[in-house]
Amino acid sequence: MPAIVPQFMTAMGFDAPGGPEVLRAETLPVPSPGPGEVLVKVAFAGVNRPDVVQRQGSYPPPPGASPIPGLEIAGEVVALGEGVGELAGGQQVCALVPGGGYAEYCLARAEHCLSVPEALSLAEAAALPETLFTVWHNVFERGWAMEGETILVHGGTSGIGTMAILLGKLFDLTVIVTCGGPEKCARALEIGAAHAIDYKAQDFVAEVSRITGGKGVQIVLDMVAGDYVPRNLKCLAEDGRHVTIAVQGGARAELNMAVVMMRRYTLTGSTLRPRSAVFKALLTQEIARNVWSFAEAGQLRPVMDRTFPLAEAAAAHARMEAGAHVGKIVLEI
Repeated sequence: MPAIVPQFMTAMGFDAPGGPEVLRAETLPVPSPGPGEVLVKVAFAGVNRPDVVQRQGSYPPPPGASPIPGLEIAGEVVALGEGVGELAGGQQVCALVPGGGYAEYCLARAEHCLSVPEALSLAEAAALPETLFTVWHNVFERGWAMEGETILVHGGTSGIGTMAILLGKLFDLTVIVTCGGPEKCARALEIGAAHAIDYKAQDFVAEVSRITGGKGVQIVLDMVAGDYVPRNLKCLAEDGRHVTIAVQGGARAELNMAVVMMRRYTLTGSTLRPRSAVFKALLTQEIARNVWSFAEAGQLRPVMDRTFPLAEAAAAHARMEAGAHVGKIVLEI
């Protein structure tokens, strides 16, 4: 029997940029899926740093995307757009979306969906797409990570950091992380990091040199940028790769390009949200081929922090901004 879809839904939006308190519930029409799209009745939505930056007014949605925050969801397919044949009504999926996740219903491209494995709860499934897609693309596709290599990851207990640790374990990487404080360092080691550096009490450049015997790491996954970049380069071995995925410490960095040339560094980076639907479809296929079997076997489970009701999205954002979380925050719809 086809699902009964209401005419209206509750979503969390905001009228003007500001602090977490600007998020408020609104009643909106339930969207209809267009060609290649599915309508998902959302059970859980992931909360990510880009949602916070969007709410602050510095990360607008790409053209055509929903202005509602939320970049990853899990739930039940309740309607199919024209040309969708690979998914069925009633199927449980998680999906990477360009916006719209903080709502009772959300549109997703069919080719950006993955079936939820029995080994995962819907809350766990909703916590996977944004960080999994980001880390896979930037570490393994842009950073060319190979088994046996060592990677330095900043923000080791964030959603991105914990996913980098988990994928590193699965693909035989030695993961060194930086964290703010001994408690977070201890949690990172529990999750599977080989080494955790308290950046508030230690010089991470000196610690990386000590840990690697002066050789350095092959990859740095950086979400800080700014004055971290020249320090990161001091951590790299020859032919090392520096991958930037956020600029929380500032968008500008001053570099000695002669060092980049002499040590043959590769500097790259990316943002996922504005990439084309075709690119995201290819990335979904890559994830399905290389990673999703680990989720199906229960070997890849996101590190979960807290679950908030949709109506408490402001509290979820406040927790993320306070930096107290370890792993993923999700909203229960």
